Amino acid sequence: MVFSSLFFLFCFLPIVLVSYFVIPEKLRNLYLLLASLFFYAWGEGLYVLLMLFVIILNYVIGISFDKRTANTRRRLLLIGIGINLIPLLFYKYSAFFLENIGKIFEGATDLALSPNAIHLPLGISFFTFQAMSYLIDTYRGSTCSQKNPINLGLYIAVFPQLIAGPIVRYHDISRQINERRISLDDFSLGVERFIIGLAKKVLLANPLGQMADTVFSMPTSELSTLAVWIGAVSYTLQIYYDFSGYSDMAIGLGRMFGFTFLENFNFPYVSRSIQEFWRRWHISLSNWFRDYLYIPLGGNRKGPRRTIINLFIVFFLCGLWHGASWNFIFWGLFHGFFLSIERGRWGSMLQRAPRFFRHGYVLLVVLVGWIFFRAETFTQGVNLVGILFGDQTTTLLPYAVMMRLNVLFYITLGSAIFFMAPTMPCLYEKAGQTAFGVLLRKFRVQYLVRLLCLCSVFMLALASLASGVYNPFIYFRF
Repeated sequence: MVFSSLFFLFCFLPIVLVSYFVIPEKLRNLYLLLASLFFYAWGEGLYVLLMLFVIILNYVIGISFDKRTANTRRRLLLIGIGINLIPLLFYKYSAFFLENIGKIFEGATDLALSPNAIHLPLGISFFTFQAMSYLIDTYRGSTCSQKNPINLGLYIAVFPQLIAGPIVRYHDISRQINERRISLDDFSLGVERFIIGLAKKVLLANPLGQMADTVFSMPTSELSTLAVWIGAVSYTLQIYYDFSGYSDMAIGLGRMFGFTFLENFNFPYVSRSIQEFWRRWHISLSNWFRDYLYIPLGGNRKGPRRTIINLFIVFFLCGLWHGASWNFIFWGLFHGFFLSIERGRWGSMLQRAPRFFRHGYVLLVVLVGWIFFRAETFTQGVNLVGILFGDQTTTLLPYAVMMRLNVLFYITLGSAIFFMAPTMPCLYEKAGQTAFGVLLRKFRVQYLVRLLCLCSVFMLALASLASGVYNPFIYFRF
């Protein structure tokens, strides 16, 4: 079950919302936990038992920290992290590991498994990191261990961010789990945020994804430089609106139930350095790696050489976290390389460069990285980047690409480029300072205009979903 489905929008969500506000307040956490487990079991069946195992494991280890010596607490933490990682390593990486063992050692090829031989439970990367966040925060003493297993289960399994994040750290919402209040303003803001996220996903990411899939599924010998640029730009925008749209929906849903999740995207494509890009892109994942890996490794406190090593370790694991593929590993190291050189002379030169050059540099680096991220094989990624920079065998656009270059695509592309920067908030703020804007505020007309816009966008998204058009779930890969 995904947020951008008619069953979720018209069956699951209304029933859960109405029931949640009708039942006594003392039972709401239990009800929301059961609803979240049902949400997960709807698509994953018996793998919900894995979720229950993770909840029980971390509850037991968390309360075991109390009144223990420092050495015992450290051992318990290592045991807990190790057991949490076992399912993730098995389901996500065992086939990749055996495949590469088979390539290295002749005669061991019988060990190799097909990529689909082991089912990858949805959201396992996200809820594993959340569970480890709870253990680490409790071990450090930044929050108390949760004595109520229902409350801890709700933290790990709450359905708005269960499948695809954002990664919510326990100390950020521990108080909200125990006690939260929902006002009409909070609920309306949640609904608004959800609609915006749904529009990003359905009206922008999906049409752009169709073009990207068309280009990336074609043999590289049939692609021209222009075709690869179209496909790469489409995917660059698709993955942003898909990720940020899902995060917006999760944040909005959380707000409806009284949770305030931290922001996960902040217009990353306006960045002027790769360092800034990673402060704006998938913020919850960046912060998780920073606080639980980069800083414990020493961060930038042990000299330039050690800092670079730490960056490469973090981004190697960041790439591997996204998937069991050399493409993802290269993508992570690719970003690690640019983060490293920005800490040296290149970073100083970049700060003195014109703004347009800095924006162009970031967009080009990110776009090339996304090609490897999206390509099915590393070889395909290399070939596509070569064509991107002119190593083409044909100058003609493939027929399949030309067929998708219609009015709808151009409108979607233009809208996606327009909204990838904070253009609307700036325009809204400036319009509010004009005499006409003051008049609108005086008679509260702006609320009606905002409501009409949201309703229109929501109806367009529903019409697109009802037509049964392309609506992929990009997180199946992660």
